[in-house]
Amino acid sequence: MMNYNVRGENIELTPALREYVEKKLGKLERYFDGTPDSNVHVNLKVYSDKQSKIEVTIPMTQLVLRAEESHEDMYAAIDLVVDKLERQIRKHKTKVNRKYRDPAGTRAFFEANGEARVAVQDAEDEDFELVRNKRFNLKPMDSEEAILQMNMLGHNFFVFTNASTNNTNVVYKRRDGKYGIIEPN
Repeated sequence: MMNYNVRGENIELTPALREYVEKKLGKLERYFDGTPDSNVHVNLKVYSDKQSKIEVTIPMTQLVLRAEESHEDMYAAIDLVVDKLERQIRKHKTKVNRKYRDPAGTRAFFEANGEARVAVQDAEDEDFELVRNKRFNLKPMDSEEAILQMNMLGHNFFVFTNASTNNTNVVYKRRDGKYGIIEPN
């Protein structure tokens, strides 16, 4: 079951707005065999220049979907972010199908057997200020899948378990726009 955690910053979160968010994001469930067990994190913001922004994060067993959009109209921003998430799912679905050549593989891939766990803690150190600590399960994948995940998250690096070596690796985006990988000896 998809559980919605909708927050508003500088905006009154009306029941109509919450219902619209849940209805629109609920349409993503058609890409899954069953309703995935996942917490959908939605953050709605309005800035002083009347600009609206929506951020959506959906952590799943083998994939983290994340998108954000800005627009003058919050309802339009919601529509745009759902379109972006659908494109991410279709792009990843194509990649998985190409890799495994299994028509049922995509649904099985997206079907959540458990929820990805991300623990965030605040901590301080005397010499360095550590502001965030994330813990998550590393899923076996190849470097191409890791690059795709990194790009979908909008990050500059991604930590993963290399499926062929079973070692922890890091892919990263270089300044020249190409990609690198860090492997242990």
